[in-house]
Amino acid sequence: MVSASPLLALRHIAKRYPNGTQALVDASLEIHAGAVHGLLGANGAGKSTLIAILSGATAATQGEIVWQGQPVRWRRPADARRSGVSTLYQHIPLVPTLSALENILLDAPGWQRHDRDQRARARAVVAQLGDPFALDALVAHLPISARQMVGIAQSLLGGAQVLVMDEPTASLGASDRAAVYDVVRRLAYQEGKAIVFVSHFLDEILALTDHVTILRDGCDVLHRATGDLDEASLAATISGRDVAMLARRQRQVGTEVRLAVRDLASPAGLSPTTFDLRAGEILGIAGMLGAGRSELLHAVFGADPQARGQVLVDGVPVVAETGAAVAAGLALVPEDRKRQGFVAGFSIADNIALPGTGWRIDRAAERQRADHAIATLGIKADDAQRPVGTLSGGNAQKVVLAKWLTPQTRVLLLDEPTAGIDIGARIDILEQVRRLADQGLAVVLVSSDFAELLALSDRILVMRDGAVVACADPARTSEIDLTLLASGTAPPCDGAPA
Repeated sequence: MVSASPLLALRHIAKRYPNGTQALVDASLEIHAGAVHGLLGANGAGKSTLIAILSGATAATQGEIVWQGQPVRWRRPADARRSGVSTLYQHIPLVPTLSALENILLDAPGWQRHDRDQRARARAVVAQLGDPFALDALVAHLPISARQMVGIAQSLLGGAQVLVMDEPTASLGASDRAAVYDVVRRLAYQEGKAIVFVSHFLDEILALTDHVTILRDGCDVLHRATGDLDEASLAATISGRDVAMLARRQRQVGTEVRLAVRDLASPAGLSPTTFDLRAGEILGIAGMLGAGRSELLHAVFGADPQARGQVLVDGVPVVAETGAAVAAGLALVPEDRKRQGFVAGFSIADNIALPGTGWRIDRAAERQRADHAIATLGIKADDAQRPVGTLSGGNAQKVVLAKWLTPQTRVLLLDEPTAGIDIGARIDILEQVRRLADQGLAVVLVSSDFAELLALSDRILVMRDGAVVACADPARTSEIDLTLLASGTAPPCDGAPA
């Protein structure tokens, strides 16, 4: 039975980071025992920050957390867990070399991990979940869905009353998703737990949750009973933001095939994929988290050693290795720019020079190229020797883009190039991408912002579960159409998926 008053409430939460990023402006959320609460929003809407605050991982700049009717201040995740709030991320941090039971008891004192009573308690908790795994099974040998169940059991044994599940089905197939749904329903409706279910998939939100909150641009823009909603209303609310100053326009694209991908697949999450990309074309890739978009770009760039298939640039096969890809004219701007895009301690000039080949270093040429990038892309820095780690997210992303702007680059692979950056830098980057395409560069653009894809792309491939499921004409497609296609709640649009 759903509780009358909220078990957990976040009221008027704001979060501003020291670098000036305003991740949350004014967001509120109420969670009730015995119910499943869906939390939705596009990438960058503030979901991750709100989850970090309610789980004690970071502190709000403004607002309050109310737990069981009393204001609280959690300074670290352990405080939230002791109170009864447990957060389960998509990739649960388990120890693969230990058994399921040992992982469940990981937070217990050493002497208790082999205690008979503790084992009995763990067995009872796993029974609540429908016995999805054997207690003595090695976690390394369990499928992803069973590992998630181990994480849930760990939380329940720790006394969790609220379980926050962040994209728990993003990497699962249909049958494994059904198993997660069954457990969520059992925990909420039979055990009286409060569940916060974060997902990009509209169909599962409508099928699974009792209430929905949608965040957009750091604010809560919708609180409503799920029964009052449908796919179209969810999609319209999620995609309510527009790309300021960035209007769609018709472009002339050449006929020369610059990039050819043939049956490219990977066990990392990519089904056999085939498509052509022409010189000067911007090919958008739409899909929700876990759809296989990044996996596709990594396979094309030779960064996935398990990938099989063929990649050709200007008709010439490219060896599946990053060095060969760069030599062939492929360039990747990765989603995780901090870990994969730049070296924080290096200067702007040194980062831009990273893709260079050969043993000779021409400092004057490097400085000239960096100064040109600062002027062309509007990088806000007083000097090309400034460390990239001191720049804002938008300016750091401009440096990552600038390092690939060489005559050798023929195909530019962009993975969420504007995620987490301010609107001004966002427009600068997108306009630069359009200019590069106008000059003949072939571009593949992955973005969770469907307005962005529709404004820039000449053609859009829609992915779900590691496969291309539709091809969309941006001139005849809306944000709602793309959201429905990507979430699996609409039939494929016209056009072959290749």
